[in-house]
Amino acid sequence: MQYISHWRLFDIKETLQSLWEKGICPSCYNFKRGGIYSDFTDRLLYEDDMLYCFFEERTRSVGHTIVLLKDHYHDMSEIPDDVCATVYLFSKKAMNVLKDVLKVERVYLCTMCDGKINHFHLQLIPRHPNTPIGSKNFVKERMNYVENKEHVSKTREDLKKIRCNGLGNR
Repeated sequence: MQYISHWRLFDIKETLQSLWEKGICPSCYNFKRGGIYSDFTDRLLYEDDMLYCFFEERTRSVGHTIVLLKDHYHDMSEIPDDVCATVYLFSKKAMNVLKDVLKVERVYLCTMCDGKINHFHLQLIPRHPNTPIGSKNFVKERMNYVENKEHVSKTREDLKKIRCNGLGNR
């Protein structure tokens, strides 16, 4: 498990605020220079020319997954139709993979694109057995990611099959 200290989170928030004040997207900045968000290589489940898919570092549920477009779009309304269709179809397939691998009842899909500068991404949040149903799942207290090599390996393997079926390629 990677522990994120209170001070590291404070530093990130200050850096984000500084970039926003300059009109710079933190995700785009991180893609080019790094240093904002932690390296997600160990949590990376899938990558192609359009998107990254990885387990969230500060998760609301075991298996909380991010689908992050590489190109900058503030929200869904700015995404070209073909890209939008591909990312949502990929996400649907990824939800089914997560349901199978994690043995969960549901996987919620949400996006919260607010703020002055935002980089469109989707969150896939699993609802595990015996977890209450409802919107509180979207605002649960965050936990640190705990690596489960079996989940990572199986999810990567199953998501590669999606690519073989032509999804995720432009």
